[in-house]
Parts: sequence; structure tokens; C-alpha cells
Amino acid sequence: MSVDITDLRSFYASPLGNVTRRYVGRAIARFWGQLAGLRVLGLGYAPPYLGTIREECERALAFMPASQGVVNWPRSGASASTLVDPLMMPLPDASIDRVLVVHALETVESPSELLNEIWRILTPGGRIIVVVPNRRGLWARMDTTPFGYGQPFSRTQLKALMRQTWFSPEGWAETLYVPPIGSRLLLQTAQAWERVGASCSLPFAGLHIVEATKQLYHPVTVRAPRRARRFAPVFVPAPASRVGEAP
Repeated sequence: MSVDITDLRSFYASPLGNVTRRYVGRAIARFWGQLAGLRVLGLGYAPPYLGTIREECERALAFMPASQGVVNWPRSGASASTLVDPLMMPLPDASIDRVLVVHALETVESPSELLNEIWRILTPGGRIIVVVPNRRGLWARMDTTPFGYGQPFSRTQLKALMRQTWFSPEGWAETLYVPPIGSRLLLQTAQAWERVGASCSLPFAGLHIVEATKQLYHPVTVRAPRRARRFAPVFVPAPASRVGEAP
């Protein structure tokens, strides 16, 4: 179930959305690395996290699912956003170096098909950053934010999905330990929630953020060959007939 573009814009304009942008953006920034000369794609609703890197990379694109809706991005200059079918993106093979997936994987009917399509457009050795709601966190249990819709993931499920679709997970982060409540008094304590949650490795973070690399070859399990049983005829000599007896 996709979230409407109007709801996404309203959320990120709210105080709770500002806190989300701050802490999720910090986690993503630790994974980006050097982007000079690279082509970056944001899939889902990524504009809140693409603004800081737009000047670094060769180009940045924002693809938004047709079921969600689209907004113009960036606000000034030529538009770099478009409405797409996320399972059939209008890009050639191996044309993108980095992909950020946010507000997308948990809302599509087939997450594996989405990752297969991302694998297709990534260059060899290209990397993907996926932001998804944590199955054990409060953010997945409350529909007061866009992360409360769709299918949340546990870390084990996300790791299995990545490997199934030829991605090798390399970096993990959890964030948003603060409850998804818009109280300004509570949001003022968000930094303390993050510090305690991260230092104690608490399991109820709101979001998983994983960085993975495109694998060029899919590992295949090698099994010992089965030895087929061979059946050979056994000849048993028949006794000779006696004289006068019917053969």
C-alpha cells in the first residue's frame, strides 16, 4: 500500500518529519562516500535526502512510483523527478552508480522484483542504500508516519532478501529510537533516545538502513553428484531336459 505524495510532503514539513530527515540523513551520509562523477538515483520519495548530495555527483534523479504521485524536484532549475513504474524503470542496463530506496521497498507487492530491477540498472560494483521500517519498532506499528504503511522487515528478512536478489549487504545502521509522536517536548529528547538506543544496541529502532553492493555472479550451491544405480541382467542356466520329457 503506497502513501500518497501529499501525505509524504506534509510529514516531512512537520516537526516529526524534520527529526526523521535529520537522523536518517546522518545515517545515509555515512554510507554515501565520495560521489564526484557518479550518477545517483533516489527511488520512492527521496528528495528530503538528495538535496545535500546534488552538487557533489554528476547527476541526481528522483523516480517516484505512479501509485504514489510525483512532485517537482529540485524546486529551482531543470526538473530531475519523474513518475515511473518502479518494476520497469526507463533506464538502460548498468547506467546508475548509487541508488537510494526510501518509502518504496515496503510498499511494493513484490520487493524481490523491485530489487531485481535495481540490480539491472546498477553498474558493476554499484551500491544501494535501502531504508525500511523495522518490524520490531514502534514506527511500523503506528500509522502516524509514512513508515507505518506497507510491509516492515526484520534484519534477518532484509538480509535474506538482499542475498536472494544478488546483493551483498556490507553496512547496517538503525535509527529513530524516539517514539513516532509529534509532541514537541518529546522530540526535544530525540538525541538522548538515539544515543541510548545506539549505545545499548536496543532492538526497537524505527528503521533499518542497509548498504549493499551489486554482485556480478550469483553463488550456486555445489552438491556432490548422485551415483545412479546400475542394474545388470543375471543369467541363470536352465536344467537340461530328460529323454522322453516334454521340453
